[in-house]
Amino acid sequence: MGLFGKLRRSRAAGGRTHDPAADLRHLQQWVATHQGVEAFVEPKTAVTELTVVLVAADGEWTRRRTGGEAGARRLSDRLGIPVYDVQKVGYPQRMRDYDARQRILRKRAAREELEES
Repeated sequence: MGLFGKLRRSRAAGGRTHDPAADLRHLQQWVATHQGVEAFVEPKTAVTELTVVLVAADGEWTRRRTGGEAGARRLSDRLGIPVYDVQKVGYPQRMRDYDARQRILRKRAAREELEES
């Protein structure tokens, strides 16, 4: 393998090795500890593999690789949650609202930390 093949492989993996079993365990645990979870399949890009985003009823979310689209569909069946194609339905508003609340909380915490020092 040439130099560029090694660079491509390293860049595609994000410089890390991928553990599908660990991803599956994380997603199973996440579904078990959150209410109203739905899966949103994200397309493969030049930078990332196909991923799935799990979104809970309160908007909290997590993202992991799933072994392609078939893996995402199997995951949905295995976990008993609905799965949607994010390119067709978009991300749920509750996910954007959750992110906005988290930004506000982080800014507030940083401001309080500055005031204390």
